[in-house]
Amino acid sequence: MSAGLGIDLGTANTLVHVQGRGILLREPSVVAVSQENPGRVIEIGVEAKRMIGRTPGAIIAARPLKDGVIADFDQTEQMLRYFIARVQRRRMLFSPQIVIGVPSGITEVERIAVIEAARKAGARQVYLIAEPMAAAIGVGLPVTEPIGSMIVDIGGGTSEVAVIALRGIVAQGSIRIAGDEIDEAIIDYMRNKFGLLIGNRTAEDAKIEIGSALPLGTELIREVGGRDLTTGLPRAITLRSQDVREAIKDPVNAIVSLVSSTLESTPPELASDILRHGIVLAGGGALLKGLDALIAKQTGMPVHIAADPLSCVALGAGKFLERLQRDPSVRELAMEEARFGFV
Repeated sequence: MSAGLGIDLGTANTLVHVQGRGILLREPSVVAVSQENPGRVIEIGVEAKRMIGRTPGAIIAARPLKDGVIADFDQTEQMLRYFIARVQRRRMLFSPQIVIGVPSGITEVERIAVIEAARKAGARQVYLIAEPMAAAIGVGLPVTEPIGSMIVDIGGGTSEVAVIALRGIVAQGSIRIAGDEIDEAIIDYMRNKFGLLIGNRTAEDAKIEIGSALPLGTELIREVGGRDLTTGLPRAITLRSQDVREAIKDPVNAIVSLVSSTLESTPPELASDILRHGIVLAGGGALLKGLDALIAKQTGMPVHIAADPLSCVALGAGKFLERLQRDPSVRELAMEEARFGFV
């Protein structure tokens, strides 16, 4: 008839979990559109990302979401419609129910925009779930029990921290500093220190390959190419992991401070639970080398990286939808429209 979908609508990537089939789609949240024919979409996802920084003037490849929320409504709708069609094997009799993970700090207007975009993309019913809650469900934390669990979800546009117990978020913090800001910090550092202008993709590659939050046992190097700001000509330099670490220290410290401040507002009984069980890191930012050790050093808490940090929110959204359909008590707690569904 129709399979429900759990969607992680991320700034950098979108993942879609299909009920009974698992995660079937992982694509960059990028849309390439024509400037000559406004509204005409040329590519979406992987192919669109390849165009970033390489398109002629008649084509623009960009992300329709910024800091975890919709920046371009029409492009987001078309992107969602395309992704939903990709995961459906055949035409369904009914439109699907959809659960979408959204940042806990978004406004009412931003929430309504997500729901309207999903409905126009073909959803029959839309529920929203806070990303840290979805990530905690996806990891398998005991969110329904009287035990404090702490999740840190570092995505492309937002970093979110939540302490969860008894189906609710007890303490939380959210900042719009995450993977994109780390990339921008690398770009600024290259411009100021080396007089070299690099693109976002180059900065992201450097972050993934040699970036770290703490000194490494063996420091890494990578050749980075860009445009010399003095001569205007192409130039390449050898970038060290020490350089990247220096470049990203401010956004990384902001994320660590968010974790510390959330712990400070956590009730003591739940804090003792977190001390026993540890903090769990999810999202793409969790893969930054040494970030778990840095958070552990600053907070004194054990820190664990989720087994599949990139998939936690999508998995959690899918699991929540399954619970919502079979358990009336969960359905009562789930909020349709512009409010969050909490387990």
